[in-house]
Parts: sequence; C-alpha cells; structure tokens
Amino acid sequence: MLNGKHIILGITGSIAAYKAAMLCRLLVKEGAEVRVVMTPLAKQFITPLTMATLSKHPILVEFFNPENGEWNSHVSLGEWADMLLIAPATANTLAKMVTGVADNLLLTTYLSARSKVAVAPAMDLDMYAHVTTQQNLQTLAERGVAIIEPQAGELASGLVGKGRMAEPEDIVEQVKAIFAEQEKKKSLEGKRYIVTAGATIEAIDPVRYITNHSTGKMGYAIAEELAMRGAEVSLISGRTTLPTPKGVKRIDVLSAEDMYNAAVKEWEDADGGVMCAAVADYTPVAVADRKLKKSDDDMRIELKRTKDIAKELGANKVNRILVGFALETDNEEANAEGKLQRKNFDFVVLNSLQDAGAGFRGDTNKVTLIDRNGSEEHPLMSKSEVADVIVDKIERIENA
Repeated sequence: MLNGKHIILGITGSIAAYKAAMLCRLLVKEGAEVRVVMTPLAKQFITPLTMATLSKHPILVEFFNPENGEWNSHVSLGEWADMLLIAPATANTLAKMVTGVADNLLLTTYLSARSKVAVAPAMDLDMYAHVTTQQNLQTLAERGVAIIEPQAGELASGLVGKGRMAEPEDIVEQVKAIFAEQEKKKSLEGKRYIVTAGATIEAIDPVRYITNHSTGKMGYAIAEELAMRGAEVSLISGRTTLPTPKGVKRIDVLSAEDMYNAAVKEWEDADGGVMCAAVADYTPVAVADRKLKKSDDDMRIELKRTKDIAKELGANKVNRILVGFALETDNEEANAEGKLQRKNFDFVVLNSLQDAGAGFRGDTNKVTLIDRNGSEEHPLMSKSEVADVIVDKIERIENA
C-alpha cells in the first residue's frame, strides 16, 4: 500500500519524538520514501543523525544551510509529498497550524502541502483535554486534516490519561487506511451517474399540494459518495433544505412529471442510476388556478397515475447499472423483490418504517440489499455509512 509513496515525517518538540525513529523505520520498510522535517526544539529529543540514518535522507530543520546558503524549499517539499504526517504533533504546533503561523520549516511546509495531512497529537492529559486544544483539533479535522487519536496511559509527567502518541504500528495502519480511502475515491472516475432524491410536489391549487415526508438525506448521501469516488453525478432533487454535495451537479424539480423529464434526459448519457427519490404515485387530474375555498361539503380530488421513472429507465437499461429503493410497511421482502423484477433493477435497497431509526427525516437507516442472488441485511447505520455500503455494491457490479 505504501510502496513508492512520498511521505514527509514532521517531528515536533515532544518527548514522544523517540517513537518517530520506529515510525520512520516502519514506513521505509513498507516501501515509502520518507523525508524528515524537524522543528528546532525536536532536536532536543531525538538527533537528526538518527533520523537521517533511518530515512536515508538528510534531515531538514532550517530554511537554509548556513554553511553554503542552500535553500530548503518548503514549496518543493509540499509538491513532492503524497502525505505530510506530523508525529508527534504538540499542542503548540497544532495551534500554529490552525492560525497559520509559519515560524519554522515544518509549518511553512504544512501551508504549502497539496497532499493529505495527518497529525498524531502527543501531550499531557490536561493540555490535550483543554478546550483550546480540542477546538484546534476540531478545526483541523473540519479542514480535512486526519487526526490520529492519542492513546490513554502513563504519560511523561507521571500522570495517567489520554495524550500518549499512538504507537508507530498503529500510525502506519492508519496511514495505509488514508491512502486506501484516497484510492477508493478515484475508483469511479470516468463514470457518470444520476441520483434522484427527495419528495415531489403535486399541486392541487396555487396554495395546496400533495407530498410526503422525504427530506432527501439518503439520496444526497449517495450522490456525495459517488462523487467522492470520482464519478460525475447529476442529482435530480425534489424540494429540500440540504446543501448541494461537493462536486455534484444538482437539478431542482418539483413534480413527478418534472423529475421524470429530467431523469429520462440525464439517463441518455449515464452509466448508471440510483432511484432514491420518494416520487408521488398519483397527481391531481386538474390543478385549480385559484385557491379552492373551504365549504361545508366534503372535497373530492380526482387523481391519476404519474409516470414510473424507474420502470422507464429500467426498460432502457441495456448494460447499465440501476438501483432502486423500497420503503415498505408490510410484506417487505416480497414487495422489494417484486420491484426488482418489474423495474429491471440490479438491486433494491429495502428499508422498513417498522424499524426504529429507519425511514424519513432521521440521520440513520437500516437497510437490506436485495438482488437476484439473495439479500444482505445491514445493521442500523448513519445514512453516510449506508451510502458507502450501496456504492460498494455498485462497484462490485461494475467490476464483475
């Protein structure tokens, strides 16, 4: 996994710097090319000679070599790296990363890095638990920095608590996982998918309409996951308050007819689709152009069937992947299997309103994936985790 990867190992002034020697050795053993950048204070805890011997490269500490004026370019380092790994990362360095302080070579390299950045904090338990440190870690995580959680145990102060830098073996495994996730994100590059999401709105008059409780969260999570893996995604969305996922083309629609027209058009050039929207099955035959006034009599609204988007796409599927959803309240698997056959889906994502935490509005879901070979049931998960499971199955079909 790490063979040929370029990793900058940043070492800061912490007693845990002694672990950086083993960490460097393990990274090199895994095939990575490691360049070490140390802060001036880090030299008080581990010698540059040790790190140079293990990394097989000169150690960089200052902006230039005072002997000959040779410049250590933080810009070139940032361009070279596939990852900047700061281990150990002190509270001081984390704070400077948040605020953009650039008073040493490691921090200027961080500000120049185009690659993934990971930090392995190391400090005493009170420093780690302090609200400032926790806010700094949260800010870095929100900016995309991977936080390799410290461990609990005996600390250099003699106290016992959380703050020990993760063990080198554990850090290497997390570095591998980060690279694996990056590779996964490119796995659908060159593919084009459409996703329908949210509820449709069927007008009765200028004021009233027929709709359902769908928020679009599940469909948006799937669109985001597909885009993260490199696919070009067209998200055909009913009304929602959700922000558009990064890298996704969003097409806003209102009615089932609008969604049908948009989906059929986008399907022409698509490699696959996920039909996650809660589309109205019926729409009023006639829409009043003025508000219908209340009276003492009952009101009857004549409804007609809407066009079946999934069935239309399934009839023109050819060699493309099509995924459907089935939200059921009874005879769940039988109804889902019926959809699978009628609409020519590759698989159906079944969820039930009988399951606590599943269904509309919430941030979790409990699903069963059903295809022609059987079913696979999954526990209650966040909708982003469910999206990951669904896209994993799409990829398996792509690669079959």
